[in-house]
Amino acid sequence: MIAHVRSAALLGVDAFPVDVEVDISNGLPSFATVGLPLGAVKEGRERVHAALQNAGFMLPLKRITVNLAPADVRKDGSAFDLPIALAILAASGQLPAEALEGQLAVGEVGLHGDLRPVRGVLPIALAARGLGARGLVVPAGNVGEAAVVQGLAVRGARSLAELVAHFAGRAPIAPAEPPARPLADAPRDDVDFADVRGQLVARRALEIAAAGGHNVLLVGPPGSGKTMLARRLPTILPPLSLDEALEASRVHSVAGLLPAGASLVAARPFRAPHHTISDAGLIGGGRWPRPGEVSLAHHGVLFLDEFPEFRRHVLEALRQPMEDGHVSLSRAATSLTFPARFMLVAAMNPCPCGHRGDPVRACRCDPLAVARYRARLSGPLLDRIDLHVEVPALPAADFTAGGTGEASAALRARVMAARERQLARQADRPAAVANARLGPRDLRRWCTPDAAGEQLLRAAMTRLGLSARAAQRALKVARTIADLAGHAQVGAEHVAEAVQYRLLDRGAGGPGAAA
Repeated sequence: MIAHVRSAALLGVDAFPVDVEVDISNGLPSFATVGLPLGAVKEGRERVHAALQNAGFMLPLKRITVNLAPADVRKDGSAFDLPIALAILAASGQLPAEALEGQLAVGEVGLHGDLRPVRGVLPIALAARGLGARGLVVPAGNVGEAAVVQGLAVRGARSLAELVAHFAGRAPIAPAEPPARPLADAPRDDVDFADVRGQLVARRALEIAAAGGHNVLLVGPPGSGKTMLARRLPTILPPLSLDEALEASRVHSVAGLLPAGASLVAARPFRAPHHTISDAGLIGGGRWPRPGEVSLAHHGVLFLDEFPEFRRHVLEALRQPMEDGHVSLSRAATSLTFPARFMLVAAMNPCPCGHRGDPVRACRCDPLAVARYRARLSGPLLDRIDLHVEVPALPAADFTAGGTGEASAALRARVMAARERQLARQADRPAAVANARLGPRDLRRWCTPDAAGEQLLRAAMTRLGLSARAAQRALKVARTIADLAGHAQVGAEHVAEAVQYRLLDRGAGGPGAAA
């Protein structure tokens, strides 16, 4: 007898349907899986065999053949355990086959018949809805993320026996209720800009970055507060929209990083990988590609501390996702695209010893060593970073002064007001974007400065040797500064402030150039 259960497999951050077909026929007892199964799928037959017996079901002493269609696509992972077990029970008459019609099943089966969560259930649930499935069956630990998808009856079970009782009609499982407010459980920020002493220029730069979605490079000696500032940037960004949360959650679900029981990534991601990370770890990849840090930071912040210490080829791999907002990975068998729309915040010392420009500790680096250190960052990479900001050592008077700085709530209010102006300006577009993502036509339409501002920009390009890309980025920053000020026209004062944030373009410059 033949039975059929629909399942799904992951391809990047998307899912495609897989038909699990089981044939039980006369012959020597055997259990074979075909359809290009890989390691975890091949091992699944042993898990399913033990689970069926230990859960009290009968495994026919016949020839069992499992086919995973389409047969020309490789399949990996333990998510096929559950549909294979259900199909065997249906083919052997222990479960009514008609009860499985219109259902899609994924899940790992333990040796005792318990169901264990698998990764990637959110994109699988979205695919199930697109396929017109009537229901989705998952382990109880995956119900939270699957139930977010509207228009799909999601049922979770803790064991194979519980699920069989449901399909047999003995103990029906009610569909999970979708969360009424899926983003209401966003964690409270445990950090605040009010904790930051001094650093008014850096605070202002991060406010501009948050308002326009700009990339930032913080340059300063050790202990000046670069990491402290970067970790507080998410607290002034606008909250995630539902669409943004779904996109970010798909990536985390595929990577297996969605917290147990959570429905969505409710707060903007903040990722801070170590500088020893590989290019595959940062960008994504591997034999079976998985999302890297740039994708895990989608719609959030990617913080790269000790920026020049990253390997050169790893940093250069950042250029495509910074420009395009996605990562394209090509392998012999397939080509995948992972989303990667993030804000980059990088931090570095001004020189190898870190004390260049420090009023207390003397720098021991000669000019050639400083030049070599900064040459680790290529011009094209620096061009893609809109704001280069000096974070000087904090004077003792600022550190011991009483009171607190401006709170994140006040900064976020100004940031959101500036974002609202950007949305209103782009009301005639199908999808509004932050200023950092404006195209060449948008620059001419919305970022053209007045006569004085244009003259100032030309002078800056000549004196600083700005590339065309760097000048365009400065114009976008000027547009954001004007939005924060509530001005419709980009003026000379906005251009002047934007140019001041091109620290590493100022010749030999940067912190302590005279040191």
